[in-house]
Formats: sequence, structure tokens, C-alpha cells
Amino acid sequence: MSRLSKYKAAIGPGILFASTAIGVSHLVESTRAGADYGFGLLWAIVLANIFKYPFFEFGTRYATSTGKSLIEGYREIGKWMFYLYWLLTLLTMFFVAAAVGAVTSGFLNALFGVSEIMPEYGGTLTTIVLFTICTLILIKGQYSALENLIKIIGGVLLATTLVAFVLVLFKGPVGENLSFESPELVGEMGALSFVIALMGWMPTAVDLSTWNSLWTIERQKKAKEVISLKQSLFDFNLGYLISIGLAICFLILGAFMLYGTTNGLPVGKAGFAHGIIGLYTSVIGEWSYLLIAASAFSIMFGTCIAVFDGYGRSTERLVSTAFKGLKNTGNVYNVCIGVTAIISLGVVLFFGSNLKFLIDLAMILSFVIAPVIAAANLYLVTGSRMKKEDQPKRWLRLLAFAGIIFLTLFTAIFLYSLI
Repeated sequence: MSRLSKYKAAIGPGILFASTAIGVSHLVESTRAGADYGFGLLWAIVLANIFKYPFFEFGTRYATSTGKSLIEGYREIGKWMFYLYWLLTLLTMFFVAAAVGAVTSGFLNALFGVSEIMPEYGGTLTTIVLFTICTLILIKGQYSALENLIKIIGGVLLATTLVAFVLVLFKGPVGENLSFESPELVGEMGALSFVIALMGWMPTAVDLSTWNSLWTIERQKKAKEVISLKQSLFDFNLGYLISIGLAICFLILGAFMLYGTTNGLPVGKAGFAHGIIGLYTSVIGEWSYLLIAASAFSIMFGTCIAVFDGYGRSTERLVSTAFKGLKNTGNVYNVCIGVTAIISLGVVLFFGSNLKFLIDLAMILSFVIAPVIAAANLYLVTGSRMKKEDQPKRWLRLLAFAGIIFLTLFTAIFLYSLI
């Protein structure tokens, strides 16, 4: 096998990571950041991506080197860490899945105009159809179907976003006096909450680093030859760079097209979807509405199905690790997918009129628990169970320590502001 073919064979988990990240945190929050603050929160996006990088990388590194997931590593740290992660998963999984599902159903609605045909039930119907499709695909095809699907639809939005981005740069900002000033965070609860929410899922929640390790292990099983650590890290870094680049693209799109104008992004899921699509069509042309709607729905659908798989796979691993004598844990995956779909659907229907609150709540929860997960990940890749040659370099360890301080500091500031 040629060198290029070997690296190509490793590609999969990193693209899944990028797909998970590009969803709500990029399409929704990065665009909102640009629309509301111009370039004033560019620093938050950049710093969050830099300081969180080690902890996602550690998921790929640990799985490739040990053949185990981070979840099994947490169990080796101690029962307290293992069950703490289990508790944190239960506290966030339905909110996260619901937030992603709500945005995705909004784009599905915009694509087919269901609400125009059925004003009272269109939104509910698209959400039910979406969650049903995700559940059936994962129960039947699982990882192979997920990976193949993401590779196809991910490239569509990437190309569309880059075209719109270049055209926006040539056209210039719609509003005047594009701001580069950061909002005053001290004493302004709204601005601080938004920054915490933005960084909470930028590029995604730190606790989802376990998914990297699970997808890496699954990719190893599907590969014809052993995938080396270098190949796995190449795949991860490729996905991470795509994620960072698109986060900045969406912020610039929001800043150039909405900042300083009387226009804004609607809060409701259907209205929000039309608002995002309108950003693209205002640059490319009205003729592109269906193309943009299909592309935006595709990437959100990829995010939605990756989130369902991630929670199903992590729950299965939690159960199999806690009850080692239990057989047929694959049934746990299927049950978890179904339960996640049902409960998340209920959350979407209950909070349907306030999508912004739903998304911010999930993001804030993710940010508050991030320092604990980050410290555990660093401990695992620097411990005796990792091969010495596979452990992170000195610069990456220092960056991880800085990242833990960064996450802890902002969490403390946020919690203090609540007093």
C-alpha cells in the first residue's frame, strides 16, 4: 500500500469530528457572534479552538496507542471519574441531541416548505421524520453508514461555504463601521452568557472527546491494515483544521451580512433556518435557495446523526465497561439510540418556541464540566499505561495545562457572575 493510500485509509474519525463540530457551534453560534458583535468575538473562537485542541487530540492518541476508549481510561482512573462522566453524559445528552435536532429539522422544513403546507404541524412532523430516519440508519448501518454519509455531504457544504465566503469578501460588509471591539463582559450577563455558550461548543464540547476515541477504535476494526498513530493524528488534525477554518468563515459571513444592519437572525428554528439560507442567497443569488437549503440541511443532518451515534456508542461502552460480564451490548446501542430520539423529541417540542435558550443551556453545561474532562484526558495520555513514544510532546503538554487554566478561569468567572 502506498504512503498516500495509507493516510487515505485512516480518514474517517477526523471527518466525523469536523461534522459534529460544524453543526450548531459553527452554523448557529459563529454566525450569531458575527451578526451581533462583528469581529469582537473572533478572539473567543480562536482561543477556544487552540486551548481545547489537546484534549480532543488526546482521544485519538489514547485510542490508537492503547486500543481502548477514553471511557475505559476513566474507569481505570477510578470509579468516581467513570460514574461522574456517566452522570455528565446523562445531564447533557438529551439537550445536545435536541438542540442539534431542532436546528436540523428547521433546515429540513425550509428545504421542503412543510410549514407552508401544514402551518400548525409542519415543524413537529419534520422533527419526527428526522429523528426516525436517524434512528433507522444507525440501527441498521451503524459506523459504516455514518462514515460514508458524512464524507459525501460534508464536501457539499464545504464547497458552498467557501464560495459564499469568497463572494462576501469581494462584496464587502453590508453595515457600516464593522466593529473589532469585544463586548464588555463584566456586569453584562447577556454578553458573558453568550461568550461562555460560544466557547462551550467551540469547536464542540470537551466531553465529546470520548467519541474521537470510540470512532478511532471502530475505524481500526474496519481497516485492512493497522493504522499507525501518525496516520490517526493526520486524520484528526485534518478534521480539526477544517473545523477552525469554517468557524471563522461563518463569523465573517455573519459580520459582513448582518452586523450594523436592522436585520437579525430569528430565534425560532424554522425562521432561523430561513435567515441562514438568506445570508447565502443574498450573496450568490435567489436562484441558489434550494441548493443552499439542501447543503445546509445535509451538514446539519450529518451532525445530527453523528451526535446520535456518539451518544449511543458512548452509552454502550459505559454499560459494557461497568458490567463486563454482560453479553450482546450491541442491543444497548440500539436501545440508547431509540431512547435518545424519543426524549430529545420531547425536549424539542417543549422548548420549540425558544431555540436560543435550548442551545445556550446545552453549551453552558458543556463548558462548566470541561475542566474536569480536560484534566482526566491529560492524565491518561501522560500515565504509565501509554507507551512512552506515543505520549504527547512537551509543547502539547504545556498547551494542555494552559487549556485547563483557561477553561477553569472562564468557568469560575461565569459561576461568580451567577452569585
